[in-house]
Amino acid sequence: MGKLTLTAFVTLDGVHQAPGGPEEDRGGGFEQGGWSAPYGDEDFGGFVIDVFSRVDAFLLGRRTYEIFAGYWPKVTDPANLIAAKLNSLPKYVASSSLTDPAWEGTTVIGGDLAKEVTALKERTDRELQVHGSAALARSLFALDLVDTLHLLTFPVVLGAGRRLFAEGAVPTAFRHVSGSVTGAGVAIHTYELQGRPAYGSF
Repeated sequence: MGKLTLTAFVTLDGVHQAPGGPEEDRGGGFEQGGWSAPYGDEDFGGFVIDVFSRVDAFLLGRRTYEIFAGYWPKVTDPANLIAAKLNSLPKYVASSSLTDPAWEGTTVIGGDLAKEVTALKERTDRELQVHGSAALARSLFALDLVDTLHLLTFPVVLGAGRRLFAEGAVPTAFRHVSGSVTGAGVAIHTYELQGRPAYGSF
């Protein structure tokens, strides 16, 4: 059975909205999209390539899927590992409204998320990867379906925008398994799901 891994970009104040560009997600009047772009150095690129080297299939939310589908099919350089993986491997989109995906290799899953994703994990040898997909990520965390979280924290505070872990998130404990900091100052930490938090007092 494969693992479900989530790679998420957040600011120091936990914002997860529109890291990649101004037009990515203006929901709620958000005007600060593209905040991750200044930090894309060689260390960051190396981490991303390492993640993509372990993928067998992708699970994406509708918004992230549409952003990816608008860009990656046009990248045809066989030396581009990210494009090669995204264009050739199975892609699953969690959506109740998408009916006719044009990107080759795409399957829409619109039923019981817990059942569908568990079945996908069972069919995957290595990693079923989620990238971005904030709304989907919150649902997956609530269902305890995320096995590994790669949390990339960027050295910027925005003061507005949707958070990855919003008020009302299911209390969850993780185990820290690795960490590094890129030259540009992005803290990359990997966590594995452990269960419910333990509580005590000092």
